[in-house]
Amino acid sequence: MTRRLLLGCSAVGNALVERAREERGDRDDLVAITDDTGWVSTLRDRNVATVEADPSDPATYPDSAAVVLVASDDPVRNVAAARAARDRYPDAMIVAHLGTAPTEEQRAAVEAVADRVVDPVEAVVDRVSEAIGLADGRGASPGAALSRANADDGEKPARLLATLRGFSGPLLVVAHDNPDPDAIASALGLARIAESIGVDADACYGGDISHQENRALVNLLDIGLRSFDGVDLDEYGGVALVDHSRAGINDSLPEGHPVDVVVDHHPPRGPVAGSFVDIRPDVGATSTLIAEYLSRYGIAPDRELATSLLYGIRIDTKDFTRATATDDFEAAAALLAHADESTLERVESPSVSPETLRVLAAAIENRDVRGSVAASCVGEITDRDALAQAADRLLDLEDVTVTFVYGYTDGVIYGSARARGAEVDAGELLRDALDPAGSAGGHASMAGAQVPLGILSAVDESESLPEVVEEFVAGRFFEALDDAPAQPTGLPPEFPTD
Repeated sequence: MTRRLLLGCSAVGNALVERAREERGDRDDLVAITDDTGWVSTLRDRNVATVEADPSDPATYPDSAAVVLVASDDPVRNVAAARAARDRYPDAMIVAHLGTAPTEEQRAAVEAVADRVVDPVEAVVDRVSEAIGLADGRGASPGAALSRANADDGEKPARLLATLRGFSGPLLVVAHDNPDPDAIASALGLARIAESIGVDADACYGGDISHQENRALVNLLDIGLRSFDGVDLDEYGGVALVDHSRAGINDSLPEGHPVDVVVDHHPPRGPVAGSFVDIRPDVGATSTLIAEYLSRYGIAPDRELATSLLYGIRIDTKDFTRATATDDFEAAAALLAHADESTLERVESPSVSPETLRVLAAAIENRDVRGSVAASCVGEITDRDALAQAADRLLDLEDVTVTFVYGYTDGVIYGSARARGAEVDAGELLRDALDPAGSAGGHASMAGAQVPLGILSAVDESESLPEVVEEFVAGRFFEALDDAPAQPTGLPPEFPTD
């Protein structure tokens, strides 16, 4: 299969061929079509499969192409080639060089069919390389050195755009309920990608944004995230999930509702449905994946989006100390050039709500420590995010490597687990303990669970609901543990050491 097709050639096209040879070696996935005899000879001397023909004639095109680069110096020919490529490869990602001194009409014609339009300006080669995944960061714009995760699957950027382009109406991007910064930023970023190709998109969430830092992020950056309440699903041509992968599980969609796009970094519990699915558990944040796509498409994030994505990465990786991959460092470094650091400082120093302090105090007071594991029932809650904060803080207890804090509200038990330097996988632990009674999952170092109260809420006069909840949850939790893990030395196993 032809993965990259070069239509026409010029100094831009020639430089890209050289870059491709450097980075991809002898992989025979590039085909060039040009009727410039000089370039034909040059390309063939480099062992590039080259057809001497009119680059705007689809009769000379290969059967398939994932990425098409239009790279002539002639704007007229580039318009014709871009139109022919779009007709022949409706799902391909088309990156079009405008050529020398294009008119406004020519620019508009190319923009109507191409996914990315590159003006002949300084650093044009690096920009085009970045858009099609060939850049190595040498002299490139911020973001060009982003993650090469799934580098062999270079068709993903093209397939995502093809999926978005195929919707009959706007896209609804759904974050999980009570979204954290990673979910908020990822939803905004995917909506921005859709809008870049002319697809209207709404980012939405269910539940509440109650964590004080999350509220500060939304308020200070004036983030326009819709509440799911009042959303009419019939108005949308497609649905995307970010930072989770199952409709109706920790989001406000009906369970089993059709989903078109999924972008997530949490390991899934079973098959994930969708026309386009990108799930990478080895990456520390979904914001990292969204930042990578923005970079691949050459979309520079505005201040609000860059700040949100950077904060999402920092929170989910606990400032790069938890479940962090090289991709996360690279994405954060690229986003830093566009982000507002003064706003981040204000977000990270918000006032703490009385409910958060109460939950933290209850978690400390009610802790049940067995070996290096601490679990705590905090009773009825009004702020689910306080559970995660309490679980993080309990990890500061001496010799404790695994924490689990849980409480209940609105007929549901919610729990948050953390692990640091432990031999136990927090996500698998909660799945084993509570998935049969509700839903649970996450990463080795951080996980969550929710279980309907059900018949537990029907307590007699001799019992209290917190006691019944604690007996039920703690029994399952510690039974799943078997033996409390010993505290190892050194870095957590998920932290990259090379």
